[in-house]
Amino acid sequence: MTRRTCQAIILAAGQGTRMKSRKPKVLHQVAGLSMLGHVTKVASEAGVDLVSLVVGPEMDDVHKEASRIHPSVNAHIQTERLGTAHAVLAARADMIDAKDDILVLFGDTPLLRTETILKMREKLADGNDVVVLGFHSDEPDPYGRLLEQNGKLVAIREGKDCSQEEFKVNFCNGGIMGFAGQHLLTLLDSIDSNNAQGEFYLTDAVEKANEQGLKVLAIEADEAELQGVNNRMQLAKVEATFQYRARVNAMTNGATLTAPETVFFAFDTQIGKDVLIEPNVIFAPGVTVADNAEIRAFSYLEDASVGERCIVGPYARLRPGTILQEGAKIGNFVEIKKSLIEKGAKVNHLSYIGDARIGAKANIGAGTITCNYDGYEKFKTDIGAGAFIGSNTSLVAPATIGDGAFIGAGSVITQPVNADALAVSRSKPVVKDKWAASFRAAKEKKSKR
Repeated sequence: MTRRTCQAIILAAGQGTRMKSRKPKVLHQVAGLSMLGHVTKVASEAGVDLVSLVVGPEMDDVHKEASRIHPSVNAHIQTERLGTAHAVLAARADMIDAKDDILVLFGDTPLLRTETILKMREKLADGNDVVVLGFHSDEPDPYGRLLEQNGKLVAIREGKDCSQEEFKVNFCNGGIMGFAGQHLLTLLDSIDSNNAQGEFYLTDAVEKANEQGLKVLAIEADEAELQGVNNRMQLAKVEATFQYRARVNAMTNGATLTAPETVFFAFDTQIGKDVLIEPNVIFAPGVTVADNAEIRAFSYLEDASVGERCIVGPYARLRPGTILQEGAKIGNFVEIKKSLIEKGAKVNHLSYIGDARIGAKANIGAGTITCNYDGYEKFKTDIGAGAFIGSNTSLVAPATIGDGAFIGAGSVITQPVNADALAVSRSKPVVKDKWAASFRAAKEKKSKR
């Protein structure tokens, strides 16, 4: 497709009333990203130059969310609710110098695909003036029907207004529309509110465009892709659809999910080939997993990079800033935060590693913790290549353990340890023979009084 300019008008003024929430509806999340974020991200990927965001009063957070994802966002406040065409006209200032393509999107349809928007833009580039996105449904009520004649869309009819023949039509209105930019303002200004609701409906643009001799076309998308969200139940349904898609995509691209329905992905999770993912694994945003890695059961990963042939879990937690290099192993009940675990290093069980570097092939014993926080500041721990840290060791940061050093089990390390040195820090044990027997006898005698 030759380069055409494009504007997306995203309607996002919903207050979340039916969500029973103080948060604007479009800021509720699906797979770790707001619904608005999903729509804005797809628009950006489809080559949209300008996002015109229609919001309600005091919805600065909505503007900030869209601006976090797209570099050019103008917010327009809709002060009255007089229908979808009226909402689009809130962005009139951005339409004066119209782009080639103008898309009207909804901030609560997070499953819309980039390829679908690109298809709409292709149809506009082919000379169509209005392109409407629809879907076929076995249960078309309560959706509006897309009425076609000879391959041309002639009207969008609300279900309650359909004739008996029109009522049988199962090609439904998905709400999303594309326009040749040069015609949109004229079409919007021609729409009136002569209807039972007294509102200005964007769907009327289809008949207005036909009256003006413009080319109007409907194209089809999958019904699931056009799901909107008005309440928490619909939000859960959309989340389930996203997760099904993500699981299928991971397996199609070469990953093994032993219990797919128990694995949850974020919007940006990247999984390599020949990756094994066991049951009950959760990927929060920002995770990449390289080829041949294993993510074992009941692990939680967030903003972390897992290298080739790494093993994570079971019951591991990778927190933001974790980087595992090739062949690293993180075992059960281990938490890693903001740390680099270099090639072949092992943190096998019951340990906390935070703000640290673990050198290549180092071995961290069970119960080891990096004491990285003093209540005010965070401090770093650096453990050299090939070092061995004995079980139940506390490394009080800032701490430096040289290459090949050994730390004896149960030590509390507060000073630097040189390469190849042995450090042991323990209190001298006190042993009193037969003390326990005397203690029990005294207690039993007291209890009999």
